Amino acid sequence: YATYHMSEPEIFYHQEDQWQKPVLSRPGERPDPFLRHIVMRLPEERQAEFILMVPFTPRGKDNLASWMVARNDGEHYGRLVLYRFPKQSLVYGPTQIVNRINQDTDISRQVSLWDQRGSEVIRGHLLVIPIEESLIYVQPLYLRAEGGRIPEMKRVVVAHQNRVVMEETLEAGLARLFGGAVEPAAAAAAPTGAARPGTEHAADLARQAAELYQRAVAAQRGGDWARYGEELSRLGDVLRQLQAVLGGRAP
Repeated sequence: YATYHMSEPEIFYHQEDQWQKPVLSRPGERPDPFLRHIVMRLPEERQAEFILMVPFTPRGKDNLASWMVARNDGEHYGRLVLYRFPKQSLVYGPTQIVNRINQDTDISRQVSLWDQRGSEVIRGHLLVIPIEESLIYVQPLYLRAEGGRIPEMKRVVVAHQNRVVMEETLEAGLARLFGGAVEPAAAAAAPTGAARPGTEHAADLARQAAELYQRAVAAQRGGDWARYGEELSRLGDVLRQLQAVLGGRAP
């Protein structure tokens, strides 16, 4: 489909709009195509369902052109649905997000500091959550002490559009990502009527997102992929509500 989605004969002949699947590479590991089996609610659908998500980038480029889902539930089993991003908007792909995370000075400094102390930094799977015409990426960072067996989650990296932030929790990451528009502690401490309109609701949504993320991580660790997908789907719904409350504005 990366080739045969082109319906115009001239465009097809010159291969002007050919796509490819992004591939993520980690040191010491073989390249891994970015494919995700998740449970999520598709746009214009009421219920979450089990899908295979495949993003596409233009050939030779890393920004996203579209993402395709293969539906696996009930009467929709085997149906393919394609969602295109507007060509005039730049939506970062997984490879670009990973590169931006690696190039972020604050993140690199912290990872280097942990490495110098003999601890092992483990990067969790990059989660992708479609939000309207863009995506939110979330990646946990784990730290395993020298001689230890069980890694501990130390930071959460959150990326949206051209911003990448790292915080101790997803809630704090969302607060920074949206330019301080979500301030859970301040909103909770403020007297009635003192907070800006929507601030308290946004703070509550941020807390919900953090809780759902923790549940998804716990389900992933336990190998409960059905519950993992369900929690991830709920997380996407909450993030969409959060974006709506904040007016979809970028910092």
